[in-house]
Amino acid sequence: MTQQMGDSIDQPRKRLFILLLGVACGLVLLLAFLLWYVPSVGLTQIHPSLPLVFGVALGTLAFVIIGGLSLLILTLLTGRDLFLLQGLRRIVVKYLFPAIISMGRLFGIDKDLLRQSFVALNNQLVHTKRLRVPAEKTLILLPHCIQLFDCAIKITGDVDQCVRCGKCDIKGLLELAQKFGIDMAVATGGTLARKIIVEKRPGLIIAVACERDLTSGIRDSYPLPVIGVLNKRPNGPCFNTRIVLPEVEQALTQYVIPRTA
Repeated sequence: MTQQMGDSIDQPRKRLFILLLGVACGLVLLLAFLLWYVPSVGLTQIHPSLPLVFGVALGTLAFVIIGGLSLLILTLLTGRDLFLLQGLRRIVVKYLFPAIISMGRLFGIDKDLLRQSFVALNNQLVHTKRLRVPAEKTLILLPHCIQLFDCAIKITGDVDQCVRCGKCDIKGLLELAQKFGIDMAVATGGTLARKIIVEKRPGLIIAVACERDLTSGIRDSYPLPVIGVLNKRPNGPCFNTRIVLPEVEQALTQYVIPRTA
């Protein structure tokens, strides 16, 4: 089972982001060269050594950026955590990923496809850490749109109020949570989600949401590991959404140590 979550990541999504990472490396090199070459003509007039000093500084910066990109690519390709410094991982997750997404949008790539790549690669990075988290330190976090819109029993704040009629996926998710002994919560937005996380202080989150909410949630929650599971929207966004339950169960089996009776 150790490879299931990594192997389940949609390969075209991963290739798309790796391609964009390669393009970013080329752009960094080109920009560093231009930033050195253009001013160096004027810098020579001030002192003959200034172009060299400026070039070393830019080269060092370019090396650091490309080094981070290369480590990310190798981590994704090998399935091993190659980030020796936690600070570098933070830069990659909080700043580099969003920059790559912005670059992809400049090339006309669909923003949701880019966000799917972000979620898939985040899951891969979490997978490389080989986590096994106790059930009592794990949280399943759901959007309110998983529940039927016209359900008379609102479960935001207390999912145990659900009567488990089976008309939406809350019943199946509750059964999974009970099977593993895991807390489950429903959030109506990012503010409430952050409040729930602060109160419960989990060591791992299995988050179900759309591309936009997962992307922002993963960034906001760093360094807390988050496994993102995309919901299905047969009725449009934020309305009676669905979830593929085996995807959630696979994540739980992969990363969670079930609570003992």
